[in-house]
Order: sequence, then structure tokens, then C-alpha cells
Amino acid sequence: MKEKTKFVAFSTQKGGAGKTTLTVLAASYLHYVKGFNVAVIDCDYPQHSIVEMRERDLKLALEDEHYKRLAYEQFTRLQKKAYPVVESNTKEALADADYLLPQGDFDYVFFDLPGTINNDRVVMESTLNYAVVVKEHIMGREKSRMKGLYMLWNMVDGREKTELYQVYEAVMKELGLPVLKTFLPDTKRFRREQNASRRSVFRSTLFPADRSLIRGSNLDKLVDELIELLK
Repeated sequence: MKEKTKFVAFSTQKGGAGKTTLTVLAASYLHYVKGFNVAVIDCDYPQHSIVEMRERDLKLALEDEHYKRLAYEQFTRLQKKAYPVVESNTKEALADADYLLPQGDFDYVFFDLPGTINNDRVVMESTLNYAVVVKEHIMGREKSRMKGLYMLWNMVDGREKTELYQVYEAVMKELGLPVLKTFLPDTKRFRREQNASRRSVFRSTLFPADRSLIRGSNLDKLVDELIELLK
């Protein structure tokens, strides 16, 4: 068990914003590419999307010769197993994490949290209000285990951010909400999983994103920025 295992969560008040995908992509890249030891606590009740993804990934890895070979080659090269995915809920998440920690030498534990709103009318102001509440009423508590809160631009339309993003970033600065330098573009590759067609995989709990698909996704840049922040 590491003395300073970092707990990380991509959180938002809105469903369908890509936090589960981000959790899987970051966890897999850190575990399989960067050499860190990772665990994932899936608190996204009732769907538990990452638990279900792991089940799909394992099924293909056991039944499909292509993925079976990839898994064998990866294990032989890395000499490490797939990271654990634990089914949980928001009430039991920290207790489950504390139970898990002595079982492995974990650098990072990711939490996939539920989105409480799934409505396209929810706008940026709602996200800012949510972040302020977390900052002031959760991080502000004396016994809070939260050490940092950072905003992340996800599903950005186009390769570059527009003037509108700069306006919002100015507002975030006034609210004391730091923004990550890396932004993630809106691209279909983020939804590409293991499948019977054996196309290059981007989102998987057993494999890292394929190198041919990383370029232009900013995933590698995001992970490097996270590593620096979490030191």
C-alpha cells in the first residue's frame, strides 16, 4: 500500500458529459502506458458503466483470438494484470477504496461518479454553480479529503477554443476555479471500444488507447498534466 495514493474523480452535475469515458481513458493510459498502478471504483449507480465495460472487454478477450493474443502480449511485456474495477455507490465509495488499498500498491484510485442531471437545457452557468458548491461546501470542510478542484474543457467543438471559452475562463478565474491547460476535442474516437470487427481500440479497461488514435485527441497531454498536478 502506498502512503500517498491519490484519489481522482471526473465529476459533473450533468449526465452524458463524458466523465466515464475520461475515467477509463486516463486510468488505462496511466496503468498500461505510464507504468502506474491504478484502481477504479465505479459509483455510477445503477448503470455501473465501467463494470459493464470490463465485463464486455473480458468476454471479447476470452472468446476472440485477436484480443486474446493482444492481452497475452501485453501481460508478457508489462508483467502486470488489468487494474481492478470495483462496483460501489457514493455512500460506500471511500470505504470500498480504503478496503482495496491494502490489496495493492496503488498510485491512483479513480472514482466514476453519477451525473444527477441529464437535460440538454443545462448550460455552463449550471456547471459553474456546481463547481462552486463543491469548492465551498465540500472542499471547505475541515475534514474534507479533497485537495484540489480543476475545471476541464471536454467535447470542445473544433481543434481550438473560441473567444467564448476565454470569457468563461475569465469567470472561472474570478470564482477561484483553476482550469486545466489541456482540452479534449469532440471526436467519435472517444466512443470506440473493443468489438468483433477488431478495429483499433480507443476506450478499453484492458488496453490503452491505440497510439494511432491518440494523435489529435489530447489524451496524452491530459495525462501528463494530471501526473504533474498530482505529484
